[in-house]
Amino acid sequence: MAIVRMKKLRLIAVRAQRDQLMDKLLRLGCVEVHEPEEPASPEDGAALLRPERAGLTEARTARAEMEAALRVMERYAPEKKKLLAPRPEVAEEEFLDSGALEQDMALARQLNDWDGQIRRLAADQLRLQDEIESLRPWEALDLTLETAGTKSCALALANVPAAVDMESVADAAESATELVQLVLVSQDEQQKCFAVIAMQEEIDGVLDAMRTVGCTPVSFPGLTGTARDNIDRRQRQLEEIEVQRRQIVDQIAGEKQRTASLRLSADRLATQCARAEAAERLRGTDSVVVLEGWCPAEAEKELTDCFQSLDCAWEFSDPAEDEYPEVPVQLKNGPITKPMNMVTEMYSLPAYSGVDPNPLMFPFFILFYGMMMADMGYGILMIVMGLLLKRSRPRGMMGYMSGLLLMGGVSTFIFGAVTGGFFGDFLTQVVKLTTGKDFALPSLFTPLDDTLSILIGSMALGFVHIVTGMAVSFVRKIKAGQVLDAVFEEVTWWVVFAGLGCMFLLHTNIVLYAGLAMVVIGPIITGKGMGKITGIFGSVYNHVTGFFGDILSYSRLMALMLAGSVIAQVFNTLGAIPGNIFVFVVISLVGNALNFALNLLGCYVHDLRLQCLEFFNKFYEDGGKPFRPLDIQTKFVDIVKE
Repeated sequence: MAIVRMKKLRLIAVRAQRDQLMDKLLRLGCVEVHEPEEPASPEDGAALLRPERAGLTEARTARAEMEAALRVMERYAPEKKKLLAPRPEVAEEEFLDSGALEQDMALARQLNDWDGQIRRLAADQLRLQDEIESLRPWEALDLTLETAGTKSCALALANVPAAVDMESVADAAESATELVQLVLVSQDEQQKCFAVIAMQEEIDGVLDAMRTVGCTPVSFPGLTGTARDNIDRRQRQLEEIEVQRRQIVDQIAGEKQRTASLRLSADRLATQCARAEAAERLRGTDSVVVLEGWCPAEAEKELTDCFQSLDCAWEFSDPAEDEYPEVPVQLKNGPITKPMNMVTEMYSLPAYSGVDPNPLMFPFFILFYGMMMADMGYGILMIVMGLLLKRSRPRGMMGYMSGLLLMGGVSTFIFGAVTGGFFGDFLTQVVKLTTGKDFALPSLFTPLDDTLSILIGSMALGFVHIVTGMAVSFVRKIKAGQVLDAVFEEVTWWVVFAGLGCMFLLHTNIVLYAGLAMVVIGPIITGKGMGKITGIFGSVYNHVTGFFGDILSYSRLMALMLAGSVIAQVFNTLGAIPGNIFVFVVISLVGNALNFALNLLGCYVHDLRLQCLEFFNKFYEDGGKPFRPLDIQTKFVDIVKE
């Protein structure tokens, strides 16, 4: 349960075995390949090395095509998925056998082609529907759309907004010529459509005059026949397009049974992308390739056995201290403390030279969470949620969350048993409504009656939490040879704390005087010049206000316990007012569901704050880069190593 010790790996292999080397590293999954540093000078032999090409662009293109094909299947032939169903398991040899990949890629391209056809048909449908909508106002017009008039008379179509009176339009037209006639064809809430008949030589002037009242000429270039004929023709085209679309959708649905194979191939392509990306970080010449990277020290023997089967030379070395910022960080924790990675990774991984906080944080995090939730009913719900989530074999953050739900649920149930809470006072109200008798679960203390005691206990736990962080800082400084800093930063205040305890217990004040003397002596010994004087005041002010503020922030443990209990009891009381057990159960369940959801997130956020701000700032050095080895990448299946 610590930060895994890393080794720097340098390797030179013959070019002909490059792919074999990358395949072996992929199976082992314990080497992070990185690009080598640029040569210091042109004379350096490394300057002769050139970047490798491993088909990364082609692999990414194929992966994008496969993922697009899966989206097509999900859109037109979705599968019914069981809630929290585990991913199917595939043997490693079967997964890495890409024999079926070509067939799946051919199907993926066909699916994408069908999807393109559907999109083009949809565009045609939209165009035809727009044309029908534009023709609909002229449906009652008996004349063909190509009719332009006679030798002496002209015919034009136009519209105006619905708010414009037709008399105004007629007046505007007659201002250009008296030989004009307007024939209203249709009107609706948006517009009025009409035909304009005038002499050939005067039609342009009439249309210009009508523009002053908002008139817009309408034309249908290229269309023949009446508006009704054109609408009917387009509706038949829409029906034909819909038939074609359904045929294509049926073809897609006919490939539904191959969805699982497509998903497996998508994972294969993701792995190929990871392998190609790592391979393109290599450098090489016409005859050799050079690899640099990081690996866990515990994997050195396994990698040595692997390299011995190849024609290559390699070396492992410990990173120099100035290389620590570049060393990737991997945390090694057991099944109990591993869920704490959710907190650590959300905040920031520790630096390679730092401390793994998970084992130190675990008991406090779980204790604080259970104390804030403090309800047996909520604890049972959390345990059930954690077990259901674990059934699906989650990975990453979801895997950490299932563990946190389980352990947080156990802690919540225990504190609920201590405080006598089961969905607030749910059982008390049920017994009273059904029998009229008083009933209460046994408890050691209750949030409403023992608020002050809970507040004192919360701050006492906070004090222990902070002192634990100081102890970790003390050990780190001693190991780093910073003895004086350890003594005057941590030991000094421990003596002060002990002195305050002795004073309150009325034993002696000598210990307190000794601690205060150390507070003064510390800055004098470690400071320089005026810093010796100002350091005394700075140390006292910063530590006193800091400790007071930090410990006071742990009062949130009491506040959230009290808030959750009160909200649950309020909903239970509201449900009991009608005196009907059915109404009570409904209102209580709804209210407790809201309270549970609110506290589930709220307690996590406040617990996270206590760890990150009050605990970590005593010793934590962040900034670690996550260890990302070349490994099999899967989203849809779980790999079973033989």
